[in-house]
Amino acid sequence: MTTRNDHPAISTILQDTRLDKGLKTIGEKVMSAERLTPDDGLLLFEKGELAYVGALANAVRVRMHGDKTYFNRNFHIEPTNVCIFTCRFCAYSKLYKNREEGWELSIDQMLDIVKKYDGQPVTEVHIVGGVHPKMNLDFFVELLQKIRAHRPDLHLKGFTAVELDYMFRKAKVSVEEGMRILHDAGLQSMPGGGAEIFHPDIRAQICHDKVDADGWLHIHKTAHLLGMHTNATMLYGHVEQFWHRIDHMERLRQLQDQTKGFNTFIPLKFRNGDNEMSHVPETSVVEDLRLYAIARLYMDNFPHLKAYWPMLGRNTAQLTLSFGVNDLDGTIDDTTKIYSMAGAEEQNPSMNTAQLAMLIKQAGRRPIERDTVYNEIKDYTDVVFSDEELMAR
Repeated sequence: MTTRNDHPAISTILQDTRLDKGLKTIGEKVMSAERLTPDDGLLLFEKGELAYVGALANAVRVRMHGDKTYFNRNFHIEPTNVCIFTCRFCAYSKLYKNREEGWELSIDQMLDIVKKYDGQPVTEVHIVGGVHPKMNLDFFVELLQKIRAHRPDLHLKGFTAVELDYMFRKAKVSVEEGMRILHDAGLQSMPGGGAEIFHPDIRAQICHDKVDADGWLHIHKTAHLLGMHTNATMLYGHVEQFWHRIDHMERLRQLQDQTKGFNTFIPLKFRNGDNEMSHVPETSVVEDLRLYAIARLYMDNFPHLKAYWPMLGRNTAQLTLSFGVNDLDGTIDDTTKIYSMAGAEEQNPSMNTAQLAMLIKQAGRRPIERDTVYNEIKDYTDVVFSDEELMAR
């Protein structure tokens, strides 16, 4: 297995006379903590070999976080898997006309899910799902208020910009007013879903009918100005070209310069199962690792880079810890099917704390439990787990 110690020394790499001059300049910039340009990022995608970008990304990761790798104890609620939008990479939209094949949870049903965790040390509930016309702004305000009243210590993270855009338009409120209403009801942070690839040419091909890049960025900026932290994603490995990825990351980097409101960047691997893009081959593990490494180098103002382990699978997620990643999301004891329906590696994603901490330890890193906004809760480096803990479901 690749570990942090397997990368060649940066100084040795940069002294190699066979190294492309442009790549050498980029390496020198990285080691001097200088910002990379879009042209630099594109060159990394075009010419940067895995060993090279991995060594640089690991150096940045160690500079920023040492060996710390974060996770949290969270669970997901997925209100519905029915969606009015027709994203070609998603298995949800086909359910809108055949709703008997899907689910639509009531507020009481979702509150029952929260109550299942009473007395357990979870710190976050993550609420995200399809866009259903019956589940409007008032519906989710009531849900947030009831969860907060039942368990005020639980951090409420919810709703992609796609869901919020629809909610606000249906309620005929501005983004600013809608975000304030939800924030007052208890919403504390947002996930980063729905970003996909920002460039309009790609959105026209894969998700033509949902909120565009400007709308997505405006919603996140508004949340930041309210004091909320959010995440950002990028769906990679489908019909986009390298420069589309750089364009996407550059727009995020510019907003982060303005607001400092993003916690983490989460590249999401396109999976081709059971959707309209099943003919598009998936990227290799080598390309996945290159993408994560280049993201760490380019997204210099994002404090964290996360690998969503249910999407990648445990083994690949573990490898990313040597390619810039310092966060593996959470225990994710949930019923979420957003990615499993599209062919994710983990069809029933759940790891307990011992299993996730051990996964991190096996990669030579320090497992640190965090809360949603990265306050450290516990260092599990020296914790010894029993066989029963490691085998528990």
